[in-house]
Amino acid sequence: MAAFFGEDPMSRHLTVYFSLLSPWAYIGHGELQGLAAKHELRVDYRPVALSQVFPESGGLPLSKRHPARQRYRILELQRWREKRGLDFHLHPQFWPFDPAPADRIICAMVLAGADPQKFIAAAFAATFQRQRDLADPKVLVETLEETGYEPHWLQRGESGEAETSYQRNLALALESGVFGSPSYVLDGEVFWGQDRLDLLDDALTSGRKPYQPDA
Repeated sequence: MAAFFGEDPMSRHLTVYFSLLSPWAYIGHGELQGLAAKHELRVDYRPVALSQVFPESGGLPLSKRHPARQRYRILELQRWREKRGLDFHLHPQFWPFDPAPADRIICAMVLAGADPQKFIAAAFAATFQRQRDLADPKVLVETLEETGYEPHWLQRGESGEAETSYQRNLALALESGVFGSPSYVLDGEVFWGQDRLDLLDDALTSGRKPYQPDA
């Protein structure tokens, strides 16, 4: 099995805070699935709005970062594209976009106990590989149907319950010390960035106690 969403209550639990806008969350998604299978993790996917995370945690949107940081980001994207064996656009046509409708679909799936992993993977691919506009409801419906989900998830993502869950994700992320995407939280310990997945693997393999920021 490739994922363990909401299964064995005795398996380890990993919370993933991320944004569908984040190329780093996309780059690490396949590796995350490998860790989920390897360690039989119960993965709790929690999309968050980075536009609200950054002001609360001292971060800046890409357009407001120093040009040197923006240039270095492109170098890192190329390095990790090669490292992970991926093929994606550095400057997707429809990026940035409003991720809220797609994020809320994921929230609705989680609320209903459905595994959103295939939709998440397809949404990332739609943006970064296929250059599709994930803010377009038609594209969202097509993405759902292409991955075996019913189109009604679009409407369920527009519900008040999905929006409440989306806002709760934000509050929980900030409470957990999350300040960027992706952030993997294991037993309260935050691993920020897909380039920390090896360290997460080490922590899961060793079974060590979580490190504390006040050590």
